[in-house]
Amino acid sequence: MREKPHGLLVPITTPFDPATGDVAPVHLRDNARALLEGGVAGIVAAGSTGEASLLAESEFRQVVGWLRDVVPDDRWLIAGAGRESTRATISACRAAAEEGADGVLVRAPSYYGPLFTTASLIDHFREIADDSPIPLVLYNFPRYTHVALTEQLVAALARHENIWGAKDSSGDLKNFAAFRDAAPEWALFIGPGAQYYPALELGAVGAIAAVACFATEPTVGIGKAFAAGDRARAGSIQEVVAPLHRTIVGELGIAAIKAAMDAVGLAGGLPRSPIPPLGEKDRARVLDLLRGAGLLGS
Repeated sequence: MREKPHGLLVPITTPFDPATGDVAPVHLRDNARALLEGGVAGIVAAGSTGEASLLAESEFRQVVGWLRDVVPDDRWLIAGAGRESTRATISACRAAAEEGADGVLVRAPSYYGPLFTTASLIDHFREIADDSPIPLVLYNFPRYTHVALTEQLVAALARHENIWGAKDSSGDLKNFAAFRDAAPEWALFIGPGAQYYPALELGAVGAIAAVACFATEPTVGIGKAFAAGDRARAGSIQEVVAPLHRTIVGELGIAAIKAAMDAVGLAGGLPRSPIPPLGEKDRARVLDLLRGAGLLGS
């Protein structure tokens, strides 16, 4: 694509067959079609919400390819290609490109995090960007990686022609603003759905938000209202979306996201072991939140 990605992208979950535990391609594609029909700008395959670290490399390829089958050329398909080594990440970028992805979302490696320096991480991302056949979106998610991308790192990479921008899931809007100032030409996405509207006010081009997996219409509505100049409506929709993100996504996690998808008529299913399934009390909390947001009908 000629332009940088923008708008609401959904980090789609990966459904698994309950009998075999294999990735379920029919459910995956059906979910993607429903999200695209809901007006999202694109799909992120095999991200954190897609249980990327629990997928085999062969499954990663399959997921990207299956989604390319249903994501049209005028929508974005971005693949989560972050791995623990520079070499493995470059290999994943090439695999994503071969399967038809438009770009890759690349997190920081984490296992040897205490050994990393800002300089070594800059070298890591620069080498990946140099060698990847498709552009990068850097992914800052210190809750899971325990490695925070810094303003200094962003500034050092700001002019790389093969880096589109970054997704910030730190939860700190001051950090997001620092990224914006360090790389004003980048396409910056916010991760937490509870921060979509304020991030747009700060210059975000969109969101890559897991809450849109099950609350697609209202999350899309935030961006539409903002683009139309109706800040009051964008803010009021944000008030509906924020508690869904905070509890279902932020507190309860992937099992709850999948349960919410089941509740609204999509194919969620169970997470892959060792992520535990959602308990009944928490499932009831999820249903109460969805009902309160008007997502379960009458």
